[in-house]
Amino acid sequence: MELSPDKVRALRLHAHHLDRPLPAAGLIKAAGACGMQNSPPGAWETAAFNRVEDCSVCSLHTALYHDKTLLQAWSWRGVPAVFPAEDAGVFLAPLFPHPGEEPWIYTRGMGLALEQLGMTADDLLPLVLDAARLLDRDTIHGKDALDRALAEEVRPHLPPAKQTVWDAPSPYGHPDRQTVGGAVASFLLRPCAAAGLVVFGERSGPTPTFTSLRRWLGGEPPAFGGGGDAELTRRFLHGYGPALPGDFADWLGASPAQAARLWNALPPEERVTVTVEGKARQMLAADLAAAEDLPGDGGDRLLLLGPHDPYLDLRDRGLILPDKKRQRAVWRTAANPGVILRGGCAAGIWKARTAGRGLELTLCPWEAPDAATAARLQELAEGYAAFRLMPLKRCTIQPMG
Repeated sequence: MELSPDKVRALRLHAHHLDRPLPAAGLIKAAGACGMQNSPPGAWETAAFNRVEDCSVCSLHTALYHDKTLLQAWSWRGVPAVFPAEDAGVFLAPLFPHPGEEPWIYTRGMGLALEQLGMTADDLLPLVLDAARLLDRDTIHGKDALDRALAEEVRPHLPPAKQTVWDAPSPYGHPDRQTVGGAVASFLLRPCAAAGLVVFGERSGPTPTFTSLRRWLGGEPPAFGGGGDAELTRRFLHGYGPALPGDFADWLGASPAQAARLWNALPPEERVTVTVEGKARQMLAADLAAAEDLPGDGGDRLLLLGPHDPYLDLRDRGLILPDKKRQRAVWRTAANPGVILRGGCAAGIWKARTAGRGLELTLCPWEAPDAATAARLQELAEGYAAFRLMPLKRCTIQPMG
């Protein structure tokens, strides 16, 4: 069966709850679709703003830090992500590597430290996992402090000759602040997170805090066994299908072997093959059945998506933005802008900055907007500032042409 790009966009908009907003009670559903990246800090809040009616920064922080129905931890590709606490067995446990599933994207740079130590990641991972159990009793303030604490826990378990190298200045960027051991601990935090040994606690001003999943939730965490592998694949295909195993591996930041294990955990009868622009892809059979009831054009809803919004976290970028030059303006090496989205397609970029106690937004649509669109963009800017609990001091619309 052939699916048009319009139909694929409609499916993805619906899966990401961007075709129509969810009621306030739908926050858990929105966060559980594909999780929400929280890098840069606050990105997940903007993602929730675009999906859930009448939410505020305060209500989101209540869900994350006080009700603890949401959880923040390092997840796919090693990014900090927010997802339902009840889904820890989906967004964490399946990511823990099985033997032979290296390399992981988040440890590729560890080679310098391993070379200095004359050790392998397999040698060190069990030691760092054991060290991370200190978070069952402690909360640590700051990422640098966490690296140091784990390195100190590991040190006594190394041969004396290795301890000297372990304490040597880091080969990565900040030798005055980090040791070789601290760097190793930092690289291996992601597998620790997948094991539920480290999650983000409540921020202390600009500083993150870290503890264990068990300590954060005040008891035994949600079950990590059974079903999580298939469910993670299911949610990926729901959010980003039609897709291929390579798309899944890229999204995960996993090795082909790990991605294949998770992909194959989904029962074959749940997947169907379709073609998009003549290329074969796979999607959930349930979503293909639902496609008949969705509008073919994805609707015309206008949105201000934040940087790294889940909807933008896709390999087939041409589906929402065919122009490669404009793609480079959206998906940068660092400091991605927000995206003006219309009908599921990127229609421009935007940025926000604080000015005193207020907020200034600069909106850059690709083409000059008509009067109705310009007025709607102004409304969206005002709504975003209100969500951030800040006055909108200025909204500038600068068409890029």
